[in-house]
Amino acid sequence: MDGLLKQHFDTFARYNAWANARLFDAAALLSDTDYQADRGAFFRSVHGTLNHLLVTDRVWMFRFTGEGDAPDRLDAILFEQLESLHRAREVEDARIVRYVTGLEEAALEGSITYRRVSTPEAITQPLAPALAHWFNHQTHHRGQVHALLTGLAGRAPELDLLFYQRLADKGLA
Repeated sequence: MDGLLKQHFDTFARYNAWANARLFDAAALLSDTDYQADRGAFFRSVHGTLNHLLVTDRVWMFRFTGEGDAPDRLDAILFEQLESLHRAREVEDARIVRYVTGLEEAALEGSITYRRVSTPEAITQPLAPALAHWFNHQTHHRGQVHALLTGLAGRAPELDLLFYQRLADKGLA
């Protein structure tokens, strides 16, 4: 590899933290009723979906590192209040950035073995595609929160990767 894949994942780790911060800032503007309201999303609400993102990030970080909490339910509510969820999100995002940016390029050619939350069989797969899936999953559910915020507040923050990259190039992200 020529370093581009490593750079790609480092960018996604930083982008992930940036996008999460923007979503939490927007969610903080909602009333608690709107924040908790079942709006028909897969994880029901902004609250449920933001918790799911933290759950799955913890699950994947445990798979990657063997350290930390690994919730046993994908719909677990780890934190009942937005403020405490936000603090935990910031800690997890910093952990993700440290992990990904600390990976040696050669590690991306390795593999991981893990168990799914819902089934007991062991799965082995290359690390790079697992990272790609993980970042894609984060984007998928952030998109759901974005749609919920748009419906509830009439607006949601810009989350496009290109927008982030332009800000990062100027030292603004």
